Amino acid sequence: MAHAEVPGNAREERLRGWIAQYGEAILKTCFFWLADHGRAEDAMQDTFLKAWKHMEAYEKQQVQSDKAWLLRIAVNTCRDYRRSAWLRHTDFSRALEQLPPDLLAVEPDDRTLTLLIGNLPDKYRQVILLYYYHKLSLPETAQVLSLPVSTVHHRLKRAEALLRQEWTGGDSDEA
Repeated sequence: MAHAEVPGNAREERLRGWIAQYGEAILKTCFFWLADHGRAEDAMQDTFLKAWKHMEAYEKQQVQSDKAWLLRIAVNTCRDYRRSAWLRHTDFSRALEQLPPDLLAVEPDDRTLTLLIGNLPDKYRQVILLYYYHKLSLPETAQVLSLPVSTVHHRLKRAEALLRQEWTGGDSDEA
């Protein structure tokens, strides 16, 4: 579908729909990437601004998953943000304390798991968030991260093993 076929109002309505449907998920994803609520809000806004600017490419590609397309933009935006020097050494557990309660109201066990996920190396945290939290398939997760499916599968299994090891206190014998 060409850009000319999508009137401005339809584009605005699509963007409003995306914000309503995926805004909170994008914000949480950006927070997990950046460990700073203010930066996460900025990254979410930048994500939707980029989506607006690239609506024509979206139409031409006939994207099958709006969520995967938006998450890919969010991930790339967060990568750009993380390139700034002050974000490289952020303490995720301290940042989690500063998150508004309505964004992360969880039980103590879930909080512990959230902290464990937040402290994983980036490449493992990414696949856990996209696959389990956003419920993307392996191919969709691979598409968002611009990686082969086999790499995503390997990282997912490694991330699960790391989480299991941390959760059980280093007892790797537990299945």
